[in-house]
Amino acid sequence: MTDAALARSFDLRRLPDGFCDDPYPVYAALRQHAPVHVFAEGHLLLSRYADLERVYKDAATFSSDKTVEFGAKYGPSPLYDHHTTSLVFNDPPRHTRVRRIIAGALTPRAIASMEAGIVALVDGLLDAAAARGRIDLIEDFAAAIPVEVIGNLLGVPRAERGPLRAWSLAILGALEPVLDPEAEAAGNRAVTEFLAYLDGLVAERRRRPGDPDKDILTRLIRGEPGGERLAPEELLQNCIFILNAGHETTTNLIGNGLHLLTLWPQARERLRAEPDLIRKAVEEMLRFESSNQLGNRIAAKPFTMGGRAFPAGTRITLCIGAANRDPEQFPDPDRFDIARDPNRHLAFASGIHQCVGMNVARLEGRIAIGRFLARFPAYALDGPPLRSQRVRFRGFLRMPARLA
Repeated sequence: MTDAALARSFDLRRLPDGFCDDPYPVYAALRQHAPVHVFAEGHLLLSRYADLERVYKDAATFSSDKTVEFGAKYGPSPLYDHHTTSLVFNDPPRHTRVRRIIAGALTPRAIASMEAGIVALVDGLLDAAAARGRIDLIEDFAAAIPVEVIGNLLGVPRAERGPLRAWSLAILGALEPVLDPEAEAAGNRAVTEFLAYLDGLVAERRRRPGDPDKDILTRLIRGEPGGERLAPEELLQNCIFILNAGHETTTNLIGNGLHLLTLWPQARERLRAEPDLIRKAVEEMLRFESSNQLGNRIAAKPFTMGGRAFPAGTRITLCIGAANRDPEQFPDPDRFDIARDPNRHLAFASGIHQCVGMNVARLEGRIAIGRFLARFPAYALDGPPLRSQRVRFRGFLRMPARLA
C-alpha cells in the first residue's frame, strides 16, 4: 500500500498491523497526504503541528467539553460521571475554577520542595535494584515513582496506595478509541472503588487538614480564600483526575526515556558525559515518544481547516505524536537529539489546557532518568520489552533489564 493510500484509509478503529509498536510511518503519511483526515462519520484527525497549536490556542471554537461524545460512548455510568466532571474535559468557567485551585498547590516553591523527597525515593528504588542485580524498568521503577509522588500530594497513607495504579490504568484504558466490554466494565468498577475510597479520605482530611500549600486535597477542600469551593462530586472526581493525569504520563516518560537511551547509544554516552543535558534530554524524550499521543476537541462553532469548511459539532482528534515529529517545526524530526534547542513540543498540550502538573512530571523525569543513568551506566535490556497496545497512551507494561 502506498503512503497516500495508507493515509486515506487510516481509521483509529481498525489500525494497521504493528501500529502500536511503531505508529510514526503512519503519522508521516498522514501529515504528507491527509493532514486534515476526515473519517467516514465526519470526524477529523489532525496531524500537523501548526493545526494542533491553532486548536489548542482557540478554546472558544474548539471545546474540551465531552458531555455529548462521552454520553454516546459510556451512557449513564461512573465513567461518564468521572470524565465529564474532571478538569481536562471541561471548558471555562468550571475549568478555570478547578485549575486555579489545583495550580495553587503546585507553585514553583512547592515543586522545588518535592525534590529532596523524590531523590530519596529514587535512590531507595535504585538501592533495591542493586541488591537484586536486575530490574523491571516499569514495574520496579518508572511506575513506582509517580504513584508515590501523587500519593504524597493527596496525602494517601502509604499502606493504602496499593490499588492506585490499577485503578488509574483501568480508567484511562477506557479512553481508547475502541472500547471493548471488558475494558468498559473495568473502568466503571475502578471509578466506583476509587470514589468509595476517596469518601473516607476526604472525611479524614476534613477532620485533620494538611498544609494547603503542599497538600492538594486540603486545598481542594478549602477552595480559594474568599472564593468558590468545589462541589462534593467535583472534589472527588478531580482527585481521580490528579492521579490519572500524573501517573500514566510520567510512568511513560521515564520508561520511554530509559528505553530510548538503549536504542541511541551515542545519546546515552553524551548524557553520561554531560549530565547537565538532562533537562533538554527529558524534553526530547517527551517530544520523540510523547506519553500522550492523542487529544480530542469538539467544534463549538463552524470553522475552516485545510481549506475546507466544517460545522459546529465536528469531533476532532489531535494527533500529538504526529505533530511532535512534524519536520515543519522540528528539523530532522526522527533523530533523537538530547541537545535539541528550541524544542517547543506539544507533549503537555498548549493554551488553557496545558498540563497543570507538567513541571512535577519534568522534575520526576529528570531525577529518575538522570540518577538511574549515573548509577547504572551500563544497563541493558534483558529480553524484549512488552509495549502497551494502547493508541492514546504510549508506553510499556514491562521492560526487564540487567544493571551491568
